[in-house]
Amino acid sequence: MATKLIEDGFHQVGLLEPRFAEVLRCHGEPPSRKRPGGFETMLKIIVQQQVSIASADAIWGRLRRGLGTVNPGAVLALDDDALRAFGLSRQKAAYARSLAEAVASGSLNFRRLHSMADEAVIDDLVQIKGIGRWTAEIYLLGVLQRPDIWPAADVALMEGSRDLLGLPERPTIKKMGPLAEPWRPYRTYAARLLWLHYRHISRRETAG
Repeated sequence: MATKLIEDGFHQVGLLEPRFAEVLRCHGEPPSRKRPGGFETMLKIIVQQQVSIASADAIWGRLRRGLGTVNPGAVLALDDDALRAFGLSRQKAAYARSLAEAVASGSLNFRRLHSMADEAVIDDLVQIKGIGRWTAEIYLLGVLQRPDIWPAADVALMEGSRDLLGLPERPTIKKMGPLAEPWRPYRTYAARLLWLHYRHISRRETAG
């Protein structure tokens, strides 16, 4: 997305929810979440599923060094034990292989996703073992730069929402969807501001 559109998105969601405007005023615009498209990025998102940022970074570093070139052929050339030696769980080793097979066979074409609607992209991606809705949404948000994506299952978004909005408890996945409805069609910007807020409260709690 062009810089002007991004700035406007943050401005618009700040008008819809003044507490977002306050996050922007206090901390500035969130860092870019833009990622290159394709196999390597999707594999990295899979590695990041349900683990801490530090753990994901460590595993990803070992995996990249071990593969050399991160492509479907490099993954398919290794057995599951070799993939697990890099730190992948048995389940994620299977997911990596499933993704590599889908790309190698042509059943997953990342370029085709650019012209598809958001829900169509999600429907296409979740056909692959190891890619759930959260993973597809992170790809939509970071790679395809769609402006109205809301990864409702993201724990950091849940906790950021609880703190910023003064909720009595962390919202469930079921409650996260309705919570963000008033922020359409700028939910991507709401998510980015909540991630930024979450990082700051996490540092505050660690320091305290």
